[in-house]
Amino acid sequence: MPASFIDPILISLKIAIVSTLIVTIIGIAVSRFMAKRTFRGKSIVDTFLMLPLVLPPSVVGFILLVGFGASSLVGRWIEMVFQHPLVFTWQAGVLASSVVAFPLMYQSARIGFEAVDSNLEDAARVDGGGKWTVLWNISLPLSLNALVSGIILSFARALGEFGATLMFAGNLPGKTQTMPTAIYVAIDSGKMELAWAWVAITILISMVMLLLSYRISVRT
Repeated sequence: MPASFIDPILISLKIAIVSTLIVTIIGIAVSRFMAKRTFRGKSIVDTFLMLPLVLPPSVVGFILLVGFGASSLVGRWIEMVFQHPLVFTWQAGVLASSVVAFPLMYQSARIGFEAVDSNLEDAARVDGGGKWTVLWNISLPLSLNALVSGIILSFARALGEFGATLMFAGNLPGKTQTMPTAIYVAIDSGKMELAWAWVAITILISMVMLLLSYRISVRT
């Protein structure tokens, strides 16, 4: 198969995998904090964390451009340190996909942590278990199904991200072109067979991810 067909698949998988790793780590940390603490303004923070789930992807892409573009302080700092702007790179695709996929991981992980019996965690602390010991031996194992479900849904969401990625990472063949953007270009160019091939691969991967999530939720 030609590289022009394989590259969008590999780039999509690379961006989705890296994004999923990022949102898994950050999602577990943030959801653990939010699930076990009560403070003034918690509902506002929770709303802010879930906001990318309901915002149009183009809005997310615009915000990322403003926040990390060449004219922003963060964007100029990144370009100075790495000698290359973040915009229109595959790393920009990772950031865009991470932002839109994060709410799914956060929501699943928070529900999982909230379902853990606090008495078990308190008992572990009384027996001398430290913060990390309780987390690794009590909290994470008991919320594992919810965490895995969040990881799967986040991966599927990152794999299918289009709007924010197109605005922030662009559509450079062999560099930032993912399957969703490649499908858009193929349809616009009248290459329907090529578009259908990418669509079939995307549907297949997404169905596998959703079936895995469903099986996990049924066992929970």
